[in-house]
Amino acid sequence: MNQQACPCGIEAVREQAAQWFARSCDGALAQDQQALLATWLAQHPQHRYEYDQLTKLWSAADVIPRGRLEVLCQADPVRAMPRRRFLHQALAACVAVAAVGLGWFGWQHHQLNFQDQLHTALGERRQLSLPDGSELELNGRTELKVDFSAGVRRIELTAGEVMFNVAHDTDRPFVVSAGNGTVTVTGTRFDVRLDPTRTRVAVEQGSVKVQGRDASHALLTAGLGSQVDAQGKVAEPYAVDAAALTAWRKGKLVFNDAPLSEVVEEVSRYRAQPLRVAPGKVAALRLSSTFSSDDTDALLRALPSILPVAIKTLADGSSEIIAK
Repeated sequence: MNQQACPCGIEAVREQAAQWFARSCDGALAQDQQALLATWLAQHPQHRYEYDQLTKLWSAADVIPRGRLEVLCQADPVRAMPRRRFLHQALAACVAVAAVGLGWFGWQHHQLNFQDQLHTALGERRQLSLPDGSELELNGRTELKVDFSAGVRRIELTAGEVMFNVAHDTDRPFVVSAGNGTVTVTGTRFDVRLDPTRTRVAVEQGSVKVQGRDASHALLTAGLGSQVDAQGKVAEPYAVDAAALTAWRKGKLVFNDAPLSEVVEEVSRYRAQPLRVAPGKVAALRLSSTFSSDDTDALLRALPSILPVAIKTLADGSSEIIAK
């Protein structure tokens, strides 16, 4: 089952979380309000996550100078008032800076210490948001590690494919390590795919720097791609169809005059058992079509009507494309 990103966006969720938290801090919620809050928290995991972060920030309020909170909130000097009432006004004034007067400190602290390991199963696609506002879309059979530190935002991709939408931050580069190469950006949209013998990069928007283990590198802008081979050498930039390469995000496989050997390699990524193709003329046949990545059996059923081939079922349950 796919886990979709929160449809209203990270900033909207943070503002809603701040509003609910401010109400709860200002006094006990009425029973109907408690029910509404519980419903909102259950609507999406991101709701609970953002609300919990505000709870942590509340407990940290005593260690932040009162004057600092007032400056962050850009409010008039606050008269002496109970801590609860003061923080409530801070929350109401500061939704633009992480929704809390002490949000700058709290959210930054969380970002600087964020670590997580993520993975998807065969046929699973996931969308998620990182603490800095960057968004990731994970293809099936993907494994990665997220590590945000004081000087850098780092992703280690150990399997699969990810579409990155990186929040701009010139002071903290976003670095993706995959196979024998790295991709470095400050803010852009690009796709990274790790195969057994290469790492492929395609840029949809902005620019990235791809660097190989042998110090070779390439600068890519929108509509360009490159790859890093098993020896760590970066290929010269070449034109790519980013929409076709990332059609997996919509559950599609798009082939434009692709050799059958390439089609088989791609389709195998979406099957429990690998798909094979007979070498020689069959593997060199070319295909242009669009199929569902969620039903690759439909592709096998249709293929004999498109090309002069047949599908052979092997003893281990896998399939091979052979000459008709």
